Amino acid sequence: MTRTIAHFDLDAFFCAVEEILNPDLRGRPFVVGGAPGGRGVVASASYPARRFGVRSAMPTAQALRLCPGLILVQGHHGLYGEYSDKVMALIRESVPVAEQVSIDEAFLDLTAHPDPGQVVAARLQAEIRRQLALSTSWGVASNKLVAKIATNVGKPAGLVVVPPGEEAAFLAPLPVGMLWGVGPKGQAELERAEVRTIGALASLPVECLRALFGDRGTDLAARARGKDDDPVVEGHEPKSMSSETTFGQDVSNYEGLHRTLRSLSEDVGQRLREAGLAGTTVRIKVRWPDFTTLTRQTRLPQPTDQDGEIYATAAALLARTWKQGRPVRLIGVAVAALSQPARQLSLFDRRWEEDARLLQAVDRIRSKYGWDALQRATDLEAKKRRGAEGRRRGATEREEGEDQGER
Repeated sequence: MTRTIAHFDLDAFFCAVEEILNPDLRGRPFVVGGAPGGRGVVASASYPARRFGVRSAMPTAQALRLCPGLILVQGHHGLYGEYSDKVMALIRESVPVAEQVSIDEAFLDLTAHPDPGQVVAARLQAEIRRQLALSTSWGVASNKLVAKIATNVGKPAGLVVVPPGEEAAFLAPLPVGMLWGVGPKGQAELERAEVRTIGALASLPVECLRALFGDRGTDLAARARGKDDDPVVEGHEPKSMSSETTFGQDVSNYEGLHRTLRSLSEDVGQRLREAGLAGTTVRIKVRWPDFTTLTRQTRLPQPTDQDGEIYATAAALLARTWKQGRPVRLIGVAVAALSQPARQLSLFDRRWEEDARLLQAVDRIRSKYGWDALQRATDLEAKKRRGAEGRRRGATEREEGEDQGER
């Protein structure tokens, strides 16, 4: 049976919400992002800004250089979540099966819907615009892969339909980088072999693709021909939970890295407990100043949602990855292989239960009074030291400036 799958994406979503809040932004180049003074990045760029080459994930400072007069908006991330919830609620009221894959996009299985996929997509596109004043782009095809690519082809505010049997012909002229599984490195390697389109990729023997990409080569060969059996899954569970931070300045000392690692572990642990999940894989991510990024992970004998266990495991992984004094730009912690919390306790090992009760109490206090209501004494001491150091540096700089003025 041929399926009917739709995919939609909210166009420049964060910017679109900001335009609702401030209509003066419409038609002007602006971005939602972090401040350029540190290591702020662009979270979303308006389409007028994109004409200057500004893109999401680009450093804000670079975006300002590309687009003189670019407006920087700090953003209202809580409000973005509220608008996303409204869109997804509207979608779920209208279709049999919907799978939300991010804050601004979802797949819909319309196979059992009485109306044609194009009609359903056009109706929902108009309804989202009417009710919420948000622009969406849509793709309709026989599978998720082609539907998503169709959405990207039609952006912004487009509706592209790929009839069954025409998947390969639709994909053939498109750049090879649009295909799932072909990242920047893979695209560069293929282009060196003069493979620039998905059609050219589809014409390569599977053996050639396996030589280039290993076992993934077989999957890429199928995708290049428009083949994809991945189902639309309602209520998709997260595969992992993570938290990371990019330092305003590179950190190279043990205390600073481990303090951050503990804070990230506590954040992940609290979110796992809120979701009623635990995981057996702990992973860290480390990025050096040259943007080289490493990930290291290990598997636990039992699933955990406990801050201390997550931190201890992450710290052990960091010890195998980082050498004392090496600067770090970004560090992150993740727990994966998620499932319902379940743990086999020995008769004489009740420390885990005590920790669990303590964390439940901590979660209740932070939920009521905020995250900073409870802090570790070591963190407070570190803040005091940093404040004192900052005051000493400021005094030293003032003295040096006065001395230079006298000379």
